Amino acid sequence: MKSQLRKKTLEALSALSNEDLLQKTERMYKYLFSLPDWQNASTIAVTISRGLEIPTRPVIEQAWEEEGKQVCIPKCHHDTKKMQFRAYQTDDQLETVYAGLLEPIIEKTKEVNPSQIDLVIVPGVCFDVNGFRIGFGGGYYDRFLSKYQGKSVSLLFECQLFAHVPRLPHDMPVHKLITEDRIISCYS
Repeated sequence: MKSQLRKKTLEALSALSNEDLLQKTERMYKYLFSLPDWQNASTIAVTISRGLEIPTRPVIEQAWEEEGKQVCIPKCHHDTKKMQFRAYQTDDQLETVYAGLLEPIIEKTKEVNPSQIDLVIVPGVCFDVNGFRIGFGGGYYDRFLSKYQGKSVSLLFECQLFAHVPRLPHDMPVHKLITEDRIISCYS
């Protein structure tokens, strides 16, 4: 079921025109930047997007422009299936790892303790109105969110939103969903 939903959603995302993508993501960013969760956050955790993911570069650049905000990005450890966030300030701190993902270079970045992160922007493919998601299959964010105490949000297009997505007991919801049309508070 998860793989079919993921496939259907990725097909819908592929069908969006560049113009649609640009207009819809601009609206999403406005919603995100207007949130008190964003405005009050000092440290924001976000992935570096690729492929059909919502572009995160504008989010990273906005955080860098705002005084007092720090950006951190994930480093995945495949042997332990854990993820840690590391401070990200310049592109020379990045390396390309498996599957073309950009991750921080450990020697050029410092680790950010999860307790210091105010807002995590969680990626995903499919979402439901309760904040549960189908990601890319690694389970890294669910493991991280199970111990994380701060706020979490996901950016998504309406075509990625469903009434219900299949979930397992270890799946963790996000606090808010932001689409091109609305902000959905999932739980507090």
